[in-house]
Amino acid sequence: MTIAQILAVAIFIAMFLLIVIDKIERQYVTLGCGALTLILVFGVGMRSTSAIWRTLNLNSFFTTQFWYAAGEAESSAGINWSTIVFILGMMIMVEGMAKAGFFRWLCMKLAKLVHYKPIPLFITFMIMSALLAMFIDSITVILFLAAVTVELAKLLKFDPVPMILSEIFCANLGGSATMCGDPPNIIIGTSLSYSFSDFLTNTGLIAGISLILVVFYFFLVFRKELLQEEAEAVNPTTLPDPKEIITNRGDFIVSCIIFACAVIMLITHAQTGLTVALIGTVIAVFTLVTAGKNAIKLLKKVDYDTLLFFVGLFVVVGGLEQTGVLEIIAKFIGEISGGNLKLMVAIILWISAFASAFVDNIPFAATMIPVVKSLAATQGVDLQTLAWALSMGTDIGGSATPIGASANVVGTSVAAKNGYHIGWGKYCKSAAPATIIVVTVSMLIIFVRYC
Repeated sequence: MTIAQILAVAIFIAMFLLIVIDKIERQYVTLGCGALTLILVFGVGMRSTSAIWRTLNLNSFFTTQFWYAAGEAESSAGINWSTIVFILGMMIMVEGMAKAGFFRWLCMKLAKLVHYKPIPLFITFMIMSALLAMFIDSITVILFLAAVTVELAKLLKFDPVPMILSEIFCANLGGSATMCGDPPNIIIGTSLSYSFSDFLTNTGLIAGISLILVVFYFFLVFRKELLQEEAEAVNPTTLPDPKEIITNRGDFIVSCIIFACAVIMLITHAQTGLTVALIGTVIAVFTLVTAGKNAIKLLKKVDYDTLLFFVGLFVVVGGLEQTGVLEIIAKFIGEISGGNLKLMVAIILWISAFASAFVDNIPFAATMIPVVKSLAATQGVDLQTLAWALSMGTDIGGSATPIGASANVVGTSVAAKNGYHIGWGKYCKSAAPATIIVVTVSMLIIFVRYC
């Protein structure tokens, strides 16, 4: 390995350890490690200013592709500003909806439908998270559901952490079912010319079977807490009627319209060519304009710490990209798999899952696409089989750790913002085994169906 590669790996490991130790706020960790990447890896190791500019990726704002993809995959090199802008826009929308009382109304409506019982609510929210994430980006789903869960927990006096953890996992699982559900799927679909229905009939089947197992798994993991909360359930007569929650019907209607527009744009953005950056910007502008004099208050409530965390993380991962470390991992898969299709599937699936647990899955998926193309061409195997293994590995592997996928970071940040800290131990204790279960199920289904 070169000096630049050694430095890039060392900085990434140091960042990972500091985040796990959790003694320093994570946005400071990633920003600090990002600065070291720019100075030591690109400046000292590579002596390349062009690598710095590619990683900072500031010119992307001024490209047509950033705002209108026209059916092409968006660039994933360096800082993914599209993701940052999208999350910012969704955060503003969520704050606007919260101010209008939308979340309090929805949580009370759902609670009333299941007679205010914690266990039915727990299961309902898991299924809803997976279904919504099939059509809406998992980041938006978790921003929305985590806020609802916290509101519900305050009213019904239960711990929202188990529900938020299960929602995060199910959102990532649901996102694996369709082409528009998760960013790696968008990259795989556009690069390999697969459609929405291709994903739904292949990864969708795997996700559907896995969801049934995951619902049972999380219920068993949190069974003790759920049964205790069921026994201590709040008297329904002391809770407000859902209709009483809406204090301003005009604001409520406007927030519902904005949310519906966001859903429609996200579902159709693969066909319209509108990028998530443009969608996030449009939604934010509409929310702020309709908020009027309250626009400044909404901007102040945005979780900027999470956005800064992403910026630093993208820079550090950019060091692994620019020095070729991710390419080394990809080539390793190709070399050791030989001509055995089952071995190829197993290697791609498990290494993709493991890598995506620690490295952002967007650049990893983009790096792996040329590898699966090459394997299909040189080894004479079905490209789709390898593509579905790559999709499930990158989508589900990211669920294992708090930093593996954007939805994880957003969900734990929403919890922390409301006083519920979710550390690495608490997160991985439930999410890591669930990830292993789903990846194993995915491998077995691919073996039976395609190999």
